[in-house]
Amino acid sequence: MADLVGAFAASHAPLIAREWERLSPGAKATITESFDEMGRRLTALKPDVLVMLSPDHWVNFFLDNLPSFCIGVGPEHDGPPEPFVAAVFPHENLPGHAEFARHLVDTAFAERFDPAISYRVRLDHGFCIPLWRMGLEPVPAIVPIFVNELEQPMPSVARCFDWGRLIAAAVDSYPGDLRVAIIGSGGLSHSIGEPTMGDIDEPFDHACIDLFTHAGETEIATTLEDWLPRTGNGSHEVRSWVIAHAAMGGQGFDLIHYAPIPEIYVGCGFAEWKMAG
Repeated sequence: MADLVGAFAASHAPLIAREWERLSPGAKATITESFDEMGRRLTALKPDVLVMLSPDHWVNFFLDNLPSFCIGVGPEHDGPPEPFVAAVFPHENLPGHAEFARHLVDTAFAERFDPAISYRVRLDHGFCIPLWRMGLEPVPAIVPIFVNELEQPMPSVARCFDWGRLIAAAVDSYPGDLRVAIIGSGGLSHSIGEPTMGDIDEPFDHACIDLFTHAGETEIATTLEDWLPRTGNGSHEVRSWVIAHAAMGGQGFDLIHYAPIPEIYVGCGFAEWKMAG
């Protein structure tokens, strides 16, 4: 039986890669120290597989074909196509775990979920910036789950809770000996391509942190569904955090660091969900 050993979440602002050399020393230090700590914690768990949750930033999908959820089931994934990430990311390809990915898909269909699947995907900055900044070497096998967090209609927050529980169930029922960790990539508040571009909604960010720390599922879902239409479009990426939170049974949230960083347009959050005991 596989073991779910932990879950994490982190921001993935593209300017972390594209503008790294131009960022202020303070911004660099905050980003570096936060990802380093997250990398240390993740490495200590010795995962064989990382289930990574992130939106696709118009790399694999577009408006003519935009699944709510897509699972990458191939034995290998292509690295980042964006030149600003490819220039710093040390891998052209990343390992997948076809057996666990297929088990996840089979579990989903058995539980009346209907994800799309792809046997070859490209992992953009949403996946590769956290992997790069955490300094994971070697990179564990990646099972990517693309979540539509870009365009309406998006999965409800309540449905994201369902997906978190589904992932946990798939880990629990997998017959092989695997250590599985989850990374929810994205958020917290940011606004891209809107009149409010660059705005960081700190009250929203602090509310999210408080919700994951103290609130139950109904309060989290109700509060986020009310707030998300009124903050920046990038804030919808908190769905990845919700899925990670639900997979861990809604417990164990530990904030590693939060800092609004205007230079990269994002309220940056870094967190871990620790296993009980």
